[in-house]
Amino acid sequence: MKKSKFIRVKICCISSIDEALMAIKYGASALGLVSEMPSGPGVIDENLISKIVSIVPPPIAAFLLTSKQTADEIIAQQRRTLANTLQLVDFVPYNELKKIKKELVGIKLVQVIHVLNDESVKDAVMVEKYVDALLLDSGNPTLGIKQLGGTGNTHNWDLSKKIRESVEIPVFLAGGLKAENALEAIEKVNPFALDICSGVRTNGKLDEEKLKLFFSKVHNYNAGSRNYII
Repeated sequence: MKKSKFIRVKICCISSIDEALMAIKYGASALGLVSEMPSGPGVIDENLISKIVSIVPPPIAAFLLTSKQTADEIIAQQRRTLANTLQLVDFVPYNELKKIKKELVGIKLVQVIHVLNDESVKDAVMVEKYVDALLLDSGNPTLGIKQLGGTGNTHNWDLSKKIRESVEIPVFLAGGLKAENALEAIEKVNPFALDICSGVRTNGKLDEEKLKLFFSKVHNYNAGSRNYII
């Protein structure tokens, strides 16, 4: 595949100011901060989220991962934490999305699509006009205890590619990424950004060597790209 864009990186499951600073040091364009979830890694309390958000310099994006499904709850979380981007890990009704956009002017909305089957492609196309970006992950919200991210598993990248080709807004690719498959993921899906959590961690902690290796793969790819698009 012809290289067509500059690939950004979001480091998710940031659990401390030190982890945030380490991710920024190596070139993260965005940090993911996980609030209360039904399952999965990286959950921290909102007080800590707000402290981390306060030290994140522009233009780096601070993503608040929320499992809330109503506008009022999501708006309240944003106002408590002051995150500049909301990552909606579960389905939020379209009328609620419109309310969030109206109330939180300038705050970006990123809808997670858990890539399961062709219905996921339809879901992505339907929600596109209500949000600013999509994030394709490997969760399963249909389970008794919902999996809304952080599985460490890859999904069907053919479906992810189909979604990316079907929408006009930026697409983040998540799910089971690591240094060993980063270039394959880029070549296969050609996303706006890669989103990684467990692939740069050891025993749940951000691992500087894994982080350095992952970023080296992406930086080398970007250095070789002939079409650098901001």
